[in-house]
Amino acid sequence: MRQTAEAVSIGHPDKIADYISSTILDRLIEQDPMVRYAVEVMIKGNTVILGGEVSGHVNMIALDNYVKQALRQIGYDERYAQIWEDKAIDIHKVQVLNLIGLQSTEIGQGVSQNGWGDQGIFVGYACQGEGFINRELFLTRKLNKALYNLARQSDNLGLDIKTQITLADDGHIETAIAAIPMKESVNLDDFICQVLEEKPDQLIVNGTGIYQTHASIADCGITGRKLACDFYAGACPIGGGSPWTKDATKADLTLNLYARKLAASNLSDNDECFIYLSSCIGRAELPSATIKTIKNGVIQTANLTIYEKPDKIIEMLGLRKPVYANLCRDGFTAVSL
Repeated sequence: MRQTAEAVSIGHPDKIADYISSTILDRLIEQDPMVRYAVEVMIKGNTVILGGEVSGHVNMIALDNYVKQALRQIGYDERYAQIWEDKAIDIHKVQVLNLIGLQSTEIGQGVSQNGWGDQGIFVGYACQGEGFINRELFLTRKLNKALYNLARQSDNLGLDIKTQITLADDGHIETAIAAIPMKESVNLDDFICQVLEEKPDQLIVNGTGIYQTHASIADCGITGRKLACDFYAGACPIGGGSPWTKDATKADLTLNLYARKLAASNLSDNDECFIYLSSCIGRAELPSATIKTIKNGVIQTANLTIYEKPDKIIEMLGLRKPVYANLCRDGFTAVSL
């Protein structure tokens, strides 16, 4: 069975949106570690729209600066705008529309009693192999990161990068695909093969033939639209919503990250390990927690008992600190387990 995984760089418009939200959360956590935060972002052209709910002892007067800080950290800075002109987002022209309100008091009272801020299901996964993730995902992320780092040092390559790897039945790379903006065409085949440590049967760079206009100029970016890239590709179901747009009480990051840690710690000599969790808004107890392991094609399942309450899990994972932008950049599966 062929297996395929995709990755996108932090310069992709959907990930720009994720990263902006994560950066704002970091800046607000610096003001109030207990801030309640759920902010979605849409970016199109040079306009950034913020919509959601925030409550806490925070001042949001510098939102415009936080947005531009995120863009500069990605690499969409003044130098980049000069190189690419009207073919990418221009930090000089960025405008921010703020539609943020306060968190619902009904949700807030449940969180204040150490309950989860939302209901949902969450899935953690680990398998044998580098990074405890499926090989096709490991390789496409490795290639994406290498191309992004190359583009950060280039006046010719852009930051809005997508990669995709398909493995054949025997595990070798059948197809490698990369999309990367180029002001002038350059051959990256040798570089890609060196990164992958293998020559794919088929290597496609910029399947449309030319790729210059990019980022939010060419595409609308919205938070939470790259979940398959953020999680485990096709290896397991996606649990919860976007992990990059909410504080830790909302559970979309927290319980997905916790499930991932449980999966890795219970992998042992199994081929794969899945952890399935669920939460109830306003309650600390998890309605369900299940483990499934696969070894040599044999599936075993069992129920788990989770005693830790939200505050303990949040503390264990260090999520009261400004770590969200780094998590968004590197992916929570890159967290030390």
